[in-house]
Amino acid sequence: MTKKPSLKRPEFHPDDYVVYPAHGVGKIISIDRQTVGGFDLEMFVISFEKEKMTLRVPTAKASSIGMRSLSSPDIVLKALETLKGRARTKRAMWSRRAQEYEQKINSGDLLSIAEVVRDLHRGDDQPEQSYSERQLYEAALERLTREIAAVESLDDPTAAARIETALVRRAAA
Repeated sequence: MTKKPSLKRPEFHPDDYVVYPAHGVGKIISIDRQTVGGFDLEMFVISFEKEKMTLRVPTAKASSIGMRSLSSPDIVLKALETLKGRARTKRAMWSRRAQEYEQKINSGDLLSIAEVVRDLHRGDDQPEQSYSERQLYEAALERLTREIAAVESLDDPTAAARIETALVRRAAA
């Protein structure tokens, strides 16, 4: 009997850091078997320490839901370069732009998240953000910080400082 290639388990192991699109960076603490609805399933048990949350993801579904390994150092550098670019805001209604930003954040794609941080960042000389704008900015900044920290083995404050430096360079340019 041949196995279907789509059911091949992604190569994640306990203690690996992974990106779950809807929640950001988490750490696989174990791979367990669980019976759900009469089916025996193998599950990744992922801990999101900051949120004090544990998530169980069927190993067969990990790829289809967008769970991925951490970005490469090259992607991190591209994300930091993205932050230095010029903010791009469309002239669409805020509700439409907010939806697009939310989709980018939840995509789990580091470069898309960096674009949201770049576009929503406000310098000291700029007007105050609305509540919803600030919420989206902080969510994107948190995801970006956590992934950069995990990829470069930094603590969150050091990763945040790298991001801030890139954003300040943009403002000075």
